Order: sequence, then C-alpha cells, then structure tokens
Amino acid sequence: MCDTCGCNITHGNKGLIQPGGKLHKTESGREAVTVLHSLLHENDHTARHNRDHFDYHNVLAINLMSSPGAGKTSLLEATIQILNDDANQNQLRIAVIEGDLETENDAERIRKHGVTAIQITTGSACHLDAHMVHEALHNLDLSQFDIVFIENVGNLVCPASFDLGQHLNVTLLSVPEGDDKPAKYPVMFRTADLVMISKCDLLPVLDDFDPEKAEAYLHDIASTAPIIALSSKDHSGMDVWIEWLAHQIEERVRYLEKHPVQVHDHDHHHEHMHNDEETPA
Repeated sequence: MCDTCGCNITHGNKGLIQPGGKLHKTESGREAVTVLHSLLHENDHTARHNRDHFDYHNVLAINLMSSPGAGKTSLLEATIQILNDDANQNQLRIAVIEGDLETENDAERIRKHGVTAIQITTGSACHLDAHMVHEALHNLDLSQFDIVFIENVGNLVCPASFDLGQHLNVTLLSVPEGDDKPAKYPVMFRTADLVMISKCDLLPVLDDFDPEKAEAYLHDIASTAPIIALSSKDHSGMDVWIEWLAHQIEERVRYLEKHPVQVHDHDHHHEHMHNDEETPA
C-alpha cells in the first residue's frame, strides 16, 4: 500500500470508509480510516470480480506501467496503427482504459485512431485501483473486444501494489531513463510479465544506456520476464510485440477452455453510474 504518500484512499474506494460504508467501523467500533489492510482486501476482491468479467468475455486485460513519459500512449498508438493495417494477420479488437491525475489528453490521442478509450482521472491518487477499473467497465461492452489495455498512472512505485483484475503486467523502461531503473524500483519490475525497453531509436544518441546492463539488473532482482526492445517511432521491434500479444490471447483462450468462468454478468456496458450511487457487486 502507499503508506508514505497517503494515496491508498482514492475516489474509487473512499465510499468504503465513509459513514455507512463497509469499512467505516472496525469490529471494536473504532473508525477504520487507517485500516489499510482492509482496503487492500476489498481492492483484491473487486480485482477478482473484474478478472471474472474479462474471462467471461474472453478478453485479455493488460496493465501497462512505467514512469511518466516512458511512451505508454505512443506504444498504444503504434499498436493500433499496426493492427488497423489490412495486411496485418493479427486483427485484434482493442479498447483502452486510461489513468491520469488530470486531463483526458491520452484518451483523446487514442480516440483519434477510432479506438474506444475510457479516461479515469485519479485526482491526487498516483495509481489506479480495482474499484476505478470496475467503474470504467460500465462503459465498455466487453463482448466487442479481444484486449483491454489499462494504461496506469505514470509512476514506478505505487501501481505495482494494486491488483486491477488484469491478467498480465507490462512494464516499460525507456532509454532516456537509464538502464539501472530495475535496480532502483525492484518491486515494479519484479511484478512484470514482460519488460519493454522503449524509445530504442534513441540508443545511437543516448549511448550510455546499455540494454545488456538493464537485462543484468533484471536478473539481479530475480525477474524472469522476457524483454522486448522496440521503438514506437520507427516501429522497430513492434512485430515481436504484436506476436507476443497474439500468443498471450491464444494462451488465455486455451486456459479458459479448460477452466470456464461462470459469472453473473450485470451488463458492464450500461450507462456509467454516478460516484454517489451504489455499485452492484
């Protein structure tokens, strides 16, 4: 939890600790504003609920994490361009849930490519949580998509601690940041199912970034995640990324064939509910 910066209470979960909320009182009768363990427990419960809905509709959910400016939105734009190419054999239908403290800038960039993008404005919270994603799902008809990308708030600390209901975590490490970020932020990179070295078109200019050192730092923190080096600008390495996505979808489909999900589908494509209304379980 974000014990140091205090962002564990978000607009997505604050209803739990307000008067009448599930966590307003502890068993001893005291107010539970500081019972962070309970908030995380509720987050994980909602995350499992989100994941059930993704699985019910055979949708792969990917959580994109990185520091600010590492190129998450540019990666999504390049991915959309390739998938929209008629010559591409991997025709995947995608939607994006965007997380940012303020503005809809990133969501608008995605929408310009004809892709559905739902913006979550987190305010003071420097991460998304499962409750925010649950609210966003009310604006998505999951039956229309193969992949939902969740672009988390730019931050190499807090997002790693919150399960959103995703199936996979993809963490970007951009060339301008330096190759030692895995050593400095081990929790973030240890949770990654794929590490992507982004902005590789800058390697000839920023030659102090050594991809081999970055890989060594990842091994030092016991990360076994594969690494893809690419550039959203010149599209180098993007074919490997697209193939990885297609493979993950195939793997998920095979898994669900063996482990079908039965879930009460309460129409996550109906009109978005107001924050003061009760969210159905």
